[in-house]
Amino acid sequence: MWSCRLNKIKSSRTKKSIANSTALAEVPSAQSSAELMGHKEFSYFFGLIGNWRYLLELFVGGNVLALVLSLAEAQSWQALNLTHLLQYALYINWVLLCFAAFVQLFHQRFDRMGIKAALIAGFLLLQAIVLVTTVTLNVLIHFGINFHLRSLTTEIAFDRVGMHLSFGILLGTFCFRYLYLREQWSRQHHSELNSRIQAMQARIQPHFLFNSLNSAISLISIDPDKAEHMLLNLSRLFRASFQELKLVSLQEEIDLCRRYLEIEQIRLGERLQVEWKLENKDLYSQVQIPLLTLQPLLENSIFHGVEKILTKSTISILIEILQNQISIIITNPYSQDDAVLKRGNGIAIENVQQRLKAYYGPSVIFRTYAGKGIYTTVVQYHYK
Repeated sequence: MWSCRLNKIKSSRTKKSIANSTALAEVPSAQSSAELMGHKEFSYFFGLIGNWRYLLELFVGGNVLALVLSLAEAQSWQALNLTHLLQYALYINWVLLCFAAFVQLFHQRFDRMGIKAALIAGFLLLQAIVLVTTVTLNVLIHFGINFHLRSLTTEIAFDRVGMHLSFGILLGTFCFRYLYLREQWSRQHHSELNSRIQAMQARIQPHFLFNSLNSAISLISIDPDKAEHMLLNLSRLFRASFQELKLVSLQEEIDLCRRYLEIEQIRLGERLQVEWKLENKDLYSQVQIPLLTLQPLLENSIFHGVEKILTKSTISILIEILQNQISIIITNPYSQDDAVLKRGNGIAIENVQQRLKAYYGPSVIFRTYAGKGIYTTVVQYHYK
């Protein structure tokens, strides 16, 4: 049964529920705003220059500059010299490629700088690459023509250096201004995301806390050992919720969820049954996941599913790791009359989704399905 569900979900053509139901909600993918959360300082460009997407931004801007320079030289489209255009493009792309390589090589030093210091250092590095490239080309061209360097002079070696440095200043001014604005946007988005996650945690905790404390109080006179165990689990769970947002191992997150479910099973009794299906468990200590990612989803499954149904209910959790991809499937019963109430899940689901994407980018797949009394949440992402 589990294999059948997982195979259907993995299919790119899956548009319906695992139980042949219609999709209730499908959250679209979006670009991530930061490689990692929890960093006090992070740089949109200098920390992620190795990503092809950011290199593409550089080369597109460089080729546009090459076209503009060629048009300025030709003064019309009809007089445009394709040879000169190719020379400009090759020169600018070489400079940008060297710049990207040096930034990637010294990225740790750039990461320790503030954003303004990193941009200034990057600007100076770009001009240094332009200077060295121009002088080297002049020397190589002179040697290719004369097959010796005896007649090489400073004037020949530094020919057109001033013009090329002006091109470098133009390219650097536009690119680094753009990168600075993107950095500010990225930090603002990171701050808003952090605030939303904290608001989500504050929202989901009160009703769970009050219900758990009431259950523990009622157990003190009947079964004090069970009450003590329940309070210890509650303490562990809330200690985790007050920690700094960070990555933990998948095994730690599962252990935390087990403690949460033990609390709910004491409170709900036989009404709550939990079925775990864990594949490739030996990798769980190596794979990471944001702290308190699964717990809000399980809490939604209980609050909007099990608590609304008076009969015995089962929550099923499937976790599988295959080819660097983590697949998590959570199913719980729900009442068809409760479909409108399920929309309240959107806040928690959207926050968990954005939190995962802040770490793992557009590889995150987050979908929910409802049909035939079963509500299913599917989470998939490629771990690093």
